[in-house]
Amino acid sequence: MRLTCTVNGTEQHVDDVWEGESLLYVLRERMGLPGSKNACEQGECGSCTVYLDGLPVCACLVAAGQAEGRQVGTVEGLADPEALHPVQQAFLDAGAVQCGFCTPGLLVATHDLIARHGRPSDAETREALAGNLCRCTGYEKILDAVRLAADRMAEPTAGGDR
Repeated sequence: MRLTCTVNGTEQHVDDVWEGESLLYVLRERMGLPGSKNACEQGECGSCTVYLDGLPVCACLVAAGQAEGRQVGTVEGLADPEALHPVQQAFLDAGAVQCGFCTPGLLVATHDLIARHGRPSDAETREALAGNLCRCTGYEKILDAVRLAADRMAEPTAGGDR
């Protein structure tokens, strides 16, 4: 089958998609967008989190055909060509990136959290990120990064509307 969807604002066409392929596989292997990671393939770790029509989903659990005609947003789509998104920069600045395997999913989940809550409480942050597992950081630096990103995005010149 042919899959047509909009990924990070650009219409994409992929031919010969097998109906059993996951959206994650198509993004990584067929569209050349390796940001979302393939870790558990069971929707348990959050490493493959992407937006599907504006809602965060585990791309490993979405059949590629389900994305037909829909909007997909990946971690690559958060940044613009000139600069990282404030969430991405905050993760770097706070030292929340260790091995990097969980980072793409955490970035998308954090982006969504701040879009919904502005400056979330630590409890809201823990709840929102509960589906994203990290084996390296101990989560404190991730919480620091969320706070930093939320503060920066609340500033009028930070580009908080991205």
